[in-house]
Amino acid sequence: MADVVSLDLLHTFLAVYRAGTLTRAAELLGLAQPTVTAQLRSLESELGHPLFVRGARGVTPTAAADDLARRLDGPMDALTGVAAGLHEAAEPAGRTLHLGGPAELMTARVLPALAGTIAAGVSVRVRLGLADDLLTELSQGRLDLVVSAIRPRRAGLHAEPLCDEEFVLVADPAILPLPDLHQAPLLAYAEELPIVRRWWRHVLGSPPPRRAVLVVPDLRALRAAAAAGIGVTVLPRYLVADDLAAGTLVEVLTTADPPINTLYLATRSATRDAPHIAAARAALLREGRNW
Repeated sequence: MADVVSLDLLHTFLAVYRAGTLTRAAELLGLAQPTVTAQLRSLESELGHPLFVRGARGVTPTAAADDLARRLDGPMDALTGVAAGLHEAAEPAGRTLHLGGPAELMTARVLPALAGTIAAGVSVRVRLGLADDLLTELSQGRLDLVVSAIRPRRAGLHAEPLCDEEFVLVADPAILPLPDLHQAPLLAYAEELPIVRRWWRHVLGSPPPRRAVLVVPDLRALRAAAAAGIGVTVLPRYLVADDLAAGTLVEVLTTADPPINTLYLATRSATRDAPHIAAARAALLREGRNW
């Protein structure tokens, strides 16, 4: 093994490790795939052992690759960030931010909070979806910033708390009072009643007793259905704050200890301080304190 391993080879290795395929790593690095393959083979030759098992759908890291990635995670990102910063303009104007998050929060809170960032000359492109899918795209370099309902623990990603969303049980005031809450028609995001079940267990100490009469994977649709008097549902307070203030929806059962869920702002460690990403992060963290 050589005394000093090239940083370029280590950088290429980490890109392949995180991307999971040579093709995607080459795209992220701006290199031809044969170049990435050659650099990877060169590193494996210097180390004296294989780092990946090649397959039809990508590469699978060996135990040696897992160990090397753990040692490089952090230091290599910091070095990459410093190198990138030497050539970057200090202003965010003219850049494009690729942003991902859940549709409801993006619509109600995140995009309005970025008005100043967009006015400063940053273009924004938005992907809506589930946290796991969006975090994968973030790791692969397809997104710059993700609002996530789960704390990412993937190599190369940095997460910071954005806000806590509080869940409330709401209904149209016209259907109240309910003779028996356990017999109320339920409106849910999924058949498994994930949000409703969490509220029921946290507040009432038992699972919900019946299936939902309506299942729709959109919190805004559940809000509309509840306002139409179809049944009761559990929604984040930020989404129904105006309805509660106007009286078009009411809390069916108030509690001093509602279930909450922490939302995170996730970035790639190597690019989190890029001007356009930093500007968006700062705006969201500032506004998130009021959500």
